[in-house]
Amino acid sequence: MNNTTSPYDHDDESGGADQATRDIADVPAVEVITTAAVHLMSAAAVKCGLADAPDAQTDLDEARKLINALAGLITAGAPEISDMHARSLRDGLRSLQLAFREASTIQDPIGKGPGEKWTGPVT
Repeated sequence: MNNTTSPYDHDDESGGADQATRDIADVPAVEVITTAAVHLMSAAAVKCGLADAPDAQTDLDEARKLINALAGLITAGAPEISDMHARSLRDGLRSLQLAFREASTIQDPIGKGPGEKWTGPVT
């Protein structure tokens, strides 16, 4: 018999989940919204080919989905967060939309690119 303990053994199995639930309850909404936006922004940047090895990671179909989700989140969340937060998120979104346009071999018509349903035309 092996009497060693694993770092994954817990006396109280629900302790980790309870701790995570308590922690998220203390996080302000503006932080949750901006953190989600930054995650979407980072993933979209990688999929647009803006990472270290762009050829291996570029996937414009995935980038389009992420940029659409990001645009919806920023548009819906902007009134709920301060202009200071919303402005920087909008700038990042616009940069991603332009990077997508540059990376795409087939150009979307103005106003039909990723996220432009929510943001309006990006040029």
